[in-house]
Amino acid sequence: MSVTPTVDVVCLGESMVTFVPSQDGRLADVPAFHRSIGGAESNVACTLARAGHSARWVSRVGADGFGDHLVAAIAAAGVDVGAVQRDPHRPTGIYFRTAGERATTVDAAPGRAEVVYYRKGSAASALSPALVQRRDVWAGRVLHLTGITCALSATCKALMRRLTHREPGRPLVSFDVNHRPALWHGADPWLLAETARGCDLVFVGEDEAQAAWGLADADAIRAALPEPATVVVKQGAVGATAFSGGERVHVPAPEVDVVAHVGAGDAFAAGFLSATLRGLPLRDRLRHGHLLAAAALTVPGDLAAPPARGHADGLAALDDTAWGRLRLGPGWTRQDEEVAR
Repeated sequence: MSVTPTVDVVCLGESMVTFVPSQDGRLADVPAFHRSIGGAESNVACTLARAGHSARWVSRVGADGFGDHLVAAIAAAGVDVGAVQRDPHRPTGIYFRTAGERATTVDAAPGRAEVVYYRKGSAASALSPALVQRRDVWAGRVLHLTGITCALSATCKALMRRLTHREPGRPLVSFDVNHRPALWHGADPWLLAETARGCDLVFVGEDEAQAAWGLADADAIRAALPEPATVVVKQGAVGATAFSGGERVHVPAPEVDVVAHVGAGDAFAAGFLSATLRGLPLRDRLRHGHLLAAAALTVPGDLAAPPARGHADGLAALDDTAWGRLRLGPGWTRQDEEVAR
């Protein structure tokens, strides 16, 4: 069975209401929080919509005020939320976090974000093959998934197995490993590698591959994941390496004056997917990933306004020397500011 694509990208997964501290410090000491939204898949959908693509978000939220807020906020970014289901019996998930980078191991190093989830039994954890219609998830040229969904429940695992089963007519399936140690207590994170092998495009951080699978570098990761047509290994400030069609391309990341690390990985995936949809070469796909990650890194929240397409294309076309000199700080996405110095 084939489904005619009606949007560029469909993103499936849980989004939650996020509570961000009003000041620095441990969660135990913070007196007040600001409400926001968070969810890897909806972050990608929102960023792609803001970058000029058509995007759909497929999920479940509670029939509650937090669910109302999530759906309204994601729709306001230009994302199609028509396939989002409301669950009258289960709540919308929430979480609290501090500033900093997410930990890739259970024993987080100093400076890493402190994150506490309240998502067990959430509406999205009830996602299942019976509740998700093929016409909704196959409606895009790309179906984007993450490893977070694998960890939510047995029915979510079954859904991910179905969505990553190779069969005729499916769209290009993109998968961001997104290893969350707090979600894998007592479970084998090699399930993430098994899921990745059923996909066409895989994003994985070198640090998370080391933590989850004991793989040391980009070449070891590619050797462990030979099935996907394209594997992108994110290497933090060093850059990213992509393997595709016999190519091995490394692109260094530009220097960034970081405001907050939240959302950079999702923005990188959105940038790479945007360039993939446009048929750009592998080097430029990586550069667009870096540029959208830099947009997220230079704002305090999960979501950043991406640079105008012409602006991003101009930066991605720089020669290697000029790219290597690029430094991006807050406000760089506005074309009237000097961004390279």
